[in-house]
Amino acid sequence: MAQINVIGKNGGRSIELDLPEVNTNVLHEVVTWQLAGRRRGTASTKTRAQVNKSGRKMYGQKGTGNARHGDRSVPTFVGGGVAFGPKPRSYAYTLPRKVRQLGLAMALADRQATGKLVAVDGFELDGKTKSFVQWASDNGLNGQESVLLVTDDANARQGARNLPWVTALSVAGLNVYDILRHERLVIDAVALEPAQEGEQ
Repeated sequence: MAQINVIGKNGGRSIELDLPEVNTNVLHEVVTWQLAGRRRGTASTKTRAQVNKSGRKMYGQKGTGNARHGDRSVPTFVGGGVAFGPKPRSYAYTLPRKVRQLGLAMALADRQATGKLVAVDGFELDGKTKSFVQWASDNGLNGQESVLLVTDDANARQGARNLPWVTALSVAGLNVYDILRHERLVIDAVALEPAQEGEQ
């Protein structure tokens, strides 16, 4: 059982979570799936049927001493079509829900094991950047490490949005990739407590 201390207005308690052992293969699989879904897939090339070239045969089949050719739209010529080139497509694919959930739990476990997970219950901020910076300083966040702030407190997110070392997300937006690419995770305690209840 992992013990996560809760700070903030309603803090002073701890949350017990049964977190799994970190498996880098699972984390890699989840991150790859997540980034694949974000790819735009807009690369596009023209085939020989789509380039603006005449379909007329370039010259006679015989007698010129040159190689045999048809029209100029073939891929062998500059300005011709592209053979087997990319077309707009979706790179997204499905990943089992249990694997996604396991990956998220492992990402939380990794941050908890290194002491980089902070649970907060009640920020009591007014939405100003200065107030958030003071709160962060009081709680050991000095701007030297990148921070992922996951909270439904609109004032906390508003106060952090202008800081280059903070990425603010709602609880619904919590994901493995953003957890792993930030050094610290600051999250609403309420986002962890339902998981605790579901494991009992």
